[in-house]
Amino acid sequence: MISRFHSADVRGQLIRFVLVGAINTAFGYAIYTLGLFVGLPYWLASLIALLLGIAMSFFTQGKFVFRTSLTGRLPVFVAMWAVIYLANILLIRILAAWGANYYLAGALALIPVVILSFSLNRLVVFRVQK
Repeated sequence: MISRFHSADVRGQLIRFVLVGAINTAFGYAIYTLGLFVGLPYWLASLIALLLGIAMSFFTQGKFVFRTSLTGRLPVFVAMWAVIYLANILLIRILAAWGANYYLAGALALIPVVILSFSLNRLVVFRVQK
């Protein structure tokens, strides 16, 4: 499984994932912080950011990162994001319990969530069928 992440193709996907993800993440985090700013609870701000982020990344991940169509993969894509959302909320809750405010906790949770997202996209949603 580790060797699957060392090929030149995977490195190219990872670079594109990071670039596209940076845009999607900035968008999602802006929505999250806006939600907090207007008084939403962290879990609702995160859910709204997630839903809008899914809409944006639905096309960008498939087209630019993995260079494939998402036709027929929407249910798997949405299920993957449900898992990622739950992981994100759990991380934010843990970090907040350790003393981080919700802004910082949301930012710190991005790192493991991005790693989880790439792995699930590559190995589950956009896996190459042989």
